[in-house]
Amino acid sequence: MKKNLFNRFVELSGHPFSSALLKAVTRSRLSRKLIKPFARTYRINEEEAEFPIEQYNSLQAYFTRNLKKGSRTINMGPNTLISPVDGVVTEAGEINKDQTFMIKDHLYSIKQILGDEKIAIPFKGGYFYIFYLSPSHYHHFHYPYDGEIVSRYALGTISSPVNNLGLQLGNQPFATNYRIISELSTIHGRMAMIKVGALNVNSIHILDSSTTCKKGEECGYFSFGSTVILLVEKNESFQSTIAVNSEVKMGQAVGEWVAHSQ
Repeated sequence: MKKNLFNRFVELSGHPFSSALLKAVTRSRLSRKLIKPFARTYRINEEEAEFPIEQYNSLQAYFTRNLKKGSRTINMGPNTLISPVDGVVTEAGEINKDQTFMIKDHLYSIKQILGDEKIAIPFKGGYFYIFYLSPSHYHHFHYPYDGEIVSRYALGTISSPVNNLGLQLGNQPFATNYRIISELSTIHGRMAMIKVGALNVNSIHILDSSTTCKKGEECGYFSFGSTVILLVEKNESFQSTIAVNSEVKMGQAVGEWVAHSQ
């Protein structure tokens, strides 16, 4: 019953009119009055923002704020994988041999998330990370490693919340929400970065069409709540260096490829 009510609410709130109204309100100058209460409620570090809080003309502008240069340190070690975002590592672990993993008692299939069995094949037995971005976080996403984009495509339509309640009661949001998938080719194998929309607004912005990925380089941002899923191809030398439920900053090392001694 609880799950049915939750999903019905998501359907109602996901109506195009509701989404358009939410966008209009948060982008209007009237929403400026909400910026300071928003910053206080979520304890946002105002010193990191590119501009003083008074210079933002809408709640949306503040939510999608850039950071001052030098606010994040990029771990440029040649064998380190970095977090593509500021957020919380809510889940991480090995992908099962049947290309599935568990999140909040839901079984997810890599094929469902990526929408293509051929693209899913390299990630069998690989590693996954779930990065949750709360309203308090910097909402831009960056490349986790050097490489080339071999495909970029969108899937899904309506978006359920991706917080704990949404993951528990929603209809497998990571496999059904609107999402943009970037498949990367690197010297350590394939990676997939899945940007998952939330709050039924589905505002995921890609900055350009370049196919070259440079570690730490910004590649887009979210307008509203969001999650990033990062998949890493199986590689015996790869190991995670971050614990689940850890708060991370963009550019921080979350994994590494370690050369095995002979």
